[in-house]
Amino acid sequence: MKNKLTSPWGFIPTLYLAEGFPYIIINVVSVLLYQDLGIPNDKITYWTGWLYLPWILKMFWSPLVDANSTKRRWLLAAQTVLAALLLAIAGMVAASAFAQVHTVFQFTLLGFFVGAFASATLDIATDGYYLLALTPKDQSLFVGVRTFFYRVAMILGSGILISLTGALTERGYMPKPYNWVVLFGGLGILFLLFAAFHAAVLPRPQQDGPATSSQGVAFRDAFASYFTQQNILYILLFILLYRFGEALLEKMVPLFLLNPLEEGGLAMSKQSFGLIKGTLGLCGIIAGNLLGGWLLSKFSFKKCIWPFACALVLPNFFYVYLAVAKPGLPVIATLITLENFGYGLAMMALTVFIMYVSQGPYKTSHYAISTGIMALGMMVPSMLSGKMQVALGYEKFFWVTALISLISFAVVPLCFKIKSLEETEQRFKQSRSAKEEK
Repeated sequence: MKNKLTSPWGFIPTLYLAEGFPYIIINVVSVLLYQDLGIPNDKITYWTGWLYLPWILKMFWSPLVDANSTKRRWLLAAQTVLAALLLAIAGMVAASAFAQVHTVFQFTLLGFFVGAFASATLDIATDGYYLLALTPKDQSLFVGVRTFFYRVAMILGSGILISLTGALTERGYMPKPYNWVVLFGGLGILFLLFAAFHAAVLPRPQQDGPATSSQGVAFRDAFASYFTQQNILYILLFILLYRFGEALLEKMVPLFLLNPLEEGGLAMSKQSFGLIKGTLGLCGIIAGNLLGGWLLSKFSFKKCIWPFACALVLPNFFYVYLAVAKPGLPVIATLITLENFGYGLAMMALTVFIMYVSQGPYKTSHYAISTGIMALGMMVPSMLSGKMQVALGYEKFFWVTALISLISFAVVPLCFKIKSLEETEQRFKQSRSAKEEK
């Protein structure tokens, strides 16, 4: 009998909290920091869009993670590096009180970029460890749990912590930029605690070791087995385009909510932003994740994908209404929560899709390749979004984005042509049934 800490319940929640924080800090909180420093929207979205690059390139070094040491050691090292970088960024932000803003922008952007490489490595190692440390039955059971705690990290990172950071200045407790110093410094200390805790409690799976003694063979075989699998073109198109509309919105929505009315925004305070977008919105995502995971386990991927795609695309039109009507906070909160609930449903389908096409001896590398391709699908639209918004204004930008997001409906039918999806799903269900009968 496993004790409480060595069972998946003892380490999966904290592993995915630790995986979720860097992504939201690097890709979302950085946007809010730079807006506070007075950086223009198009410059913010363009340069922070480059921060997706490590998540794209991770497919090229994931075979090296497979071929060297253990996933456990990799994830502990990545958490330690992130702790050091977050503390360094806190110091750089503190320097912004005395240095030129453009200099601080350059140095903190470099810090975020290095942090993105560490975070991408953490993703590879954590997701690989998940696939190695858990049985197929537990993998299916904990897919909702891991997503839940990943989203909890997002609530804390872009919701509660941002609200508290805003309150420090809005209520006169602390001048800018020292509120941001507190945020990044606190996160650095948190990651030191994550690394220490996981070093103490993570099990050492017998199969957690190098996939092969040759790095060259690992790299070649991982890519060859991924890109030669059946229906690979359909797989790539689905991963790249399923979230295309969301990619255009991700960095612009926070700026839209916070920009003043005269610039077309909704003029939210950071406290209101933290509550509505960062907390209620992400609670909607979590609810969607949990319901989506349950529906996918009860029915099947192919039965769920169409309604989940509708839940992803149609709420994008909410932002057209918000840009035109500029309603009060209750309406904004309701629409953003509903939009994020639909996104939570849709993301569960994408998570399961990637898990199903990431099988075989190089499953860690396959998962990293798939998520790297997904990051490419987020990076390019994200980088263009700021220039689109500056050229069109918020109202026209949201119209164009909502219409472009209909492309998701064009790639859903491709899923029905991918034979490996149904085969893997059946294998997972058979494994679960066999375990339950014992």
